[in-house]
Amino acid sequence: MKIPRSLLPPALTRWRPATPYVLDAALAALVLFAVSLQWMFPDEGDDPLSWQGWLLGAATAVPLIWRRRTPCATACAVSLATPAQALYHAPPPDVMYGGMVVLYTMAARTRPWQRRLMLTGWILGVVITMQHQSNQEPFEYAFHLMGLVSAYALGVLTRVQRAYTAELEDRAGRLERERAADTARARAEERARIARDMHDILAHAVSLMVVQAEAGPVVVRKDPDRAEATFDTIASTGREAMAQLRRILGVLKEEASTGEAGSRLPQPSVTALPELVRQVRRSTGLHAELRTSGTPRPLSSDTEVAAYRVVQEALTNTVKHARASRALVELDWADDHVSLTVTDDGRGPSAGPGGHGLIGIRERAVACGGSAETGGAPGGGFRVAVRLPVAVDREGALG
Repeated sequence: MKIPRSLLPPALTRWRPATPYVLDAALAALVLFAVSLQWMFPDEGDDPLSWQGWLLGAATAVPLIWRRRTPCATACAVSLATPAQALYHAPPPDVMYGGMVVLYTMAARTRPWQRRLMLTGWILGVVITMQHQSNQEPFEYAFHLMGLVSAYALGVLTRVQRAYTAELEDRAGRLERERAADTARARAEERARIARDMHDILAHAVSLMVVQAEAGPVVVRKDPDRAEATFDTIASTGREAMAQLRRILGVLKEEASTGEAGSRLPQPSVTALPELVRQVRRSTGLHAELRTSGTPRPLSSDTEVAAYRVVQEALTNTVKHARASRALVELDWADDHVSLTVTDDGRGPSAGPGGHGLIGIRERAVACGGSAETGGAPGGGFRVAVRLPVAVDREGALG
């Protein structure tokens, strides 16, 4: 893992860029020491050490300090100094340490044509140089060539390992970004779901309370007993709305404290539609009716909630905007879907809302794999028609 430079101490920040040079300088010193051993402790019959020979030996080691910054220039310098040292007989190196280091560096850091050209040049250079020397045994050819090829192969393996590591890091970065995007998308969907629930709860409750409050002064003067029932209805509607909002806020607090989606608040279902229609009829005076046809089938939990909220929002729009006297809710069960239709006899689509309510109905239907249509009813008024899929019976489908 790379640590941002801004988080490092100043001394460590200055040390990091210099570290490769320090390491390569130590490597160059080690190579120079290795090639100097046979001069400091010559074998019997070898040429004596001279200052020219030591300078040529140094020329195969010192350029290694810049092998990472300028690998090609370093390789060229070492490639010239090594055969010159061998041909100068002062004495020739037993092991081409500098050559192996530059071949490793070229194989690990340069382009394909550069490293292949350098390997070919070194192999040819070793063969030609050894041809000009006397008393060369066949195993010495194999020893030098195998040393060069092994260093080159080790560089190739290092380059492949670096590429593989970089690919793993890139893949891990992509997965992290995808996971962050999925998390953000899930949070956005959850926020949208909560916003729809809060809108449906508040819009429905407030609409019923407004209707009751507007009728309250008239009822107080004409029928005090009915007025008391009206105010009781307003109070109970407000308490129910507050209870549902508390449950939503409780879920939000739980998610904020745990960082995960906790247990969701209890959600209504299709079985609660009769009570919803009765509540609207009792609270507003709207003649609301529920008609059911077909055989009820199992629905997913999300579809259950969507069906209830669609009817709730459609009735709320009727109460708020349509000035209707009647509303008909039709629930039609089929083999693979359930159809929900809410029709009123109000002012029609010209007075119907085009805001969050109808948008929420469409979003709920699409989220469950269904569809929604809104517009004028054939005989006048406004119509909301939603089609939602039923749950699949996998065991029955498999026989």
